[in-house]
Amino acid sequence: MINLKTAFRLIKIQRILLRYGLDEFVFQLHLFRPLRYLTYLSPSYVLGKRKGPRGERIRKALEDLGPIFVKFGQILSTRQDLLPPDIGEELSQLQDNVPPFADYLARQIIEKSLEKSIEEVFSEFTESPLASASVAQVHTATLHTGEDVIVKVLRPGIEKTINADVALLYTLAELATKYWSEGKRLKPIEVVHEFDNTIHDELDLVREAANASQLRRNFEGSDQLYVPDVYWDFTRKNVMVMERIYGTPIGRIDELKERGIDLKLLAERGVEIFFAQVFRDNFFHADMHPGNIFASDDAQYLAVDFGIMGSVTVADQRYLAENFLAFFQRDYFRVAQLHIESGWVPKHTRVDEFESAIRAVCEPIFEKPLKEISYGHLLLRLFQTARRFDMEVQPQLVLLQKTLLNIEGLGRQLYPDLDLWQTAKPYLEDWYKKRIGPKATFNKLKEHLPIMAEKMPELPEMMYQVLSDVAKGELEIKWKSKQLEEIKQQMEKNHRKNIMAICGGSLLISAAIILGLDGYSPLMLGDAPVATWALGGLGGLLIFSSLD
Repeated sequence: MINLKTAFRLIKIQRILLRYGLDEFVFQLHLFRPLRYLTYLSPSYVLGKRKGPRGERIRKALEDLGPIFVKFGQILSTRQDLLPPDIGEELSQLQDNVPPFADYLARQIIEKSLEKSIEEVFSEFTESPLASASVAQVHTATLHTGEDVIVKVLRPGIEKTINADVALLYTLAELATKYWSEGKRLKPIEVVHEFDNTIHDELDLVREAANASQLRRNFEGSDQLYVPDVYWDFTRKNVMVMERIYGTPIGRIDELKERGIDLKLLAERGVEIFFAQVFRDNFFHADMHPGNIFASDDAQYLAVDFGIMGSVTVADQRYLAENFLAFFQRDYFRVAQLHIESGWVPKHTRVDEFESAIRAVCEPIFEKPLKEISYGHLLLRLFQTARRFDMEVQPQLVLLQKTLLNIEGLGRQLYPDLDLWQTAKPYLEDWYKKRIGPKATFNKLKEHLPIMAEKMPELPEMMYQVLSDVAKGELEIKWKSKQLEEIKQQMEKNHRKNIMAICGGSLLISAAIILGLDGYSPLMLGDAPVATWALGGLGGLLIFSSLD
């Protein structure tokens, strides 16, 4: 049931869509059908209908709807191959060109958080923001020690807005789970929960600063990626001061070409950085849209905005690596096996059928550059295959999948002839050798050798004790199993039931025998046998009634 607060939010969303002449979305979405009668009562329906190009209207509507919708637009903007050109171009403005909040508010927030005036902290401070995004905006400044920095400031009241939209997403997810046939497989509530954690992490700039510091250490001295330094003395939950970097925005392809930057090298490095973050460090930048990535003249990536970072479990990391390798080697049988082993598809799935379906989807795209691959068609086929085999969504991998789409989208823009598979394959093979191959086994043994050496003197005594217990018949093996524990509890419960049933039956039989004795009548209330009969019968009935 949709509560009153959520209903008002839905009405507001509808009003904004109507204001920008997007009523076709209102009419097509089942969600808004109960509210469609309000359409014709809204002045926005007439006054704002279809003023301006559709791409501009969609962008402005997303801006008015709030940060969560802006982020959705940012994700779409990285996949312009899936969008009409006019919409893709407009949505790209959401990456760093969202309307800013008032300059005086930014000053107030900075001074309150740092408990100092702007002049005490900075020798220069630019009132107008350099860039403005859905959650925060950035100002340029210079410290008294001479370093050029950027000052990131959270939007005032942003947490309240996000909480309202996340609550709406939970409501929609619950409805989808309850009424949508695909709800169980696609796990909308779990996906929203992951998004909830991610978006709220982004509201803490101390956490973002810590993320930046970690990523900087991971790529210290790298010629592939540079991460700016954090000035911790001037960083708080809603204000962060960071080294200012100078580079060309990755989305400005013409400018990159004018500066003579090697676009092929840049595209390849983007793929390598992604796989290094995921499989070497297990810590990846999960918001790599063009507004957050710059390039130096020597094709080094310069990253900003570290509010959304991701990682995967060791088990998922291994399954992903093996899946990628099997995929690149066209070993579709192994891909199918891995999906079943990991529990991503039901255990009863026939491997040969799943293998055949995967081959039919993936084989046509190999040995083709990005520009010749229809990812819209590929994604549609993958979704159809997933549905056919009841493959469940893995909420913990949603960030990773989003990042991979971003990287592939960047590669498409930078160098459409990039061979994504050949670029990634050597890195994965190297990871496999280091983590799973014979060399990895030797390294693990070498790593644990000091512990083994420390325990070695105790082994003879332990072996003697085991053999001695065996000889005396005193050896006990203690182990636990969740399933066996449940069976044990059920057996104990059944055992208690049996005992109670025997007692109840005995009492009832005894009562019946007493009742059948010659010379006794139920009306002889003063006699002890009658009382015994009554108590026995009643006790037996109570015992039986207590049994499940």
